[in-house]
Amino acid sequence: MGGFNKLTPKLRKAAQPPLSHAGAPAEADRANRPPLVQPFAPDSELNPGDRVEGLADFGKPTGQFGTVEQTNEDDALVKWDDNGRMRLHQPWLKKVSNRVHPLAKPANS
Repeated sequence: MGGFNKLTPKLRKAAQPPLSHAGAPAEADRANRPPLVQPFAPDSELNPGDRVEGLADFGKPTGQFGTVEQTNEDDALVKWDDNGRMRLHQPWLKKVSNRVHPLAKPANS
């Protein structure tokens, strides 16, 4: 009697991506990349009158300095030395000192 005695083909392994160079470790064996640097998180909260420096991506200083005018738990309103005010999230600011800059103009003038 005719049995359907066909062999089922074995599944092949999934294709792996090519190695970047001969002898390179396989993708699964590579170490994970380190996490991206988080913006500087100040240990102490910012208060009005504190001197701060702006931070760009990856916590890199921008070179902009200013004085904190108002704060809440998330944001700070900063009066920049070179002109203008900006509300920023506190992690994007690095506290430079607790004192107001001697050349900075008072906030109400």
